[in-house]
Amino acid sequence: MRKADLCLSSEGAEVILATSSDEKHPPENIIDGNAETFWTTTGMFPQEFIICFHKHVKIEKIIIQSYLVRTLRVEKSTSKEPVGFEQWIEKDLVHTEGQLQNEEIMRSSVFTFVLHAVSWLPAQTLRLPDTDSHGTLR
Repeated sequence: MRKADLCLSSEGAEVILATSSDEKHPPENIIDGNAETFWTTTGMFPQEFIICFHKHVKIEKIIIQSYLVRTLRVEKSTSKEPVGFEQWIEKDLVHTEGQLQNEEIMRSSVFTFVLHAVSWLPAQTLRLPDTDSHGTLR
C-alpha cells in the first residue's frame, strides 16, 4: 500500500516561515508536489523554513533534494504552534559540485505537528517535495 504524501500543500501542509524568498522560486515550491519547481535562497546562511502539517503526523524518513547544502538540521515540535522545537536530525551532506544532492535519511519515527529545517548553505536551492503518512519527507 502506497503511503499518503503528507508534506504537500494539497494535503494541508503549509510553509509558515522561510528566511528568504524569490518571486520566481518561493518557499511554497518546497511542498507543491511539482518536481520542476524549487525554493531558491539568497545564498546567505543558515537558511531556515518551517512546515506546519495542521494535524499530528508520523515521520520515519526524510528525502532531501538540494544543491550545495553542507549540513542539514531538522527539528520537530509536538505543539500545534511553531514552538518548543527539539532536534531530530543533523547530517552533513555529501558535496556534489553542480549535481543534485539526493539524501534519504531514516531515523526512529517521530510524531509531530511542525518541522523546522535549518541548513548551512553556500548556495541556492532546497526542496522537500513530499511526505507520506509514515513520514517520507522529500
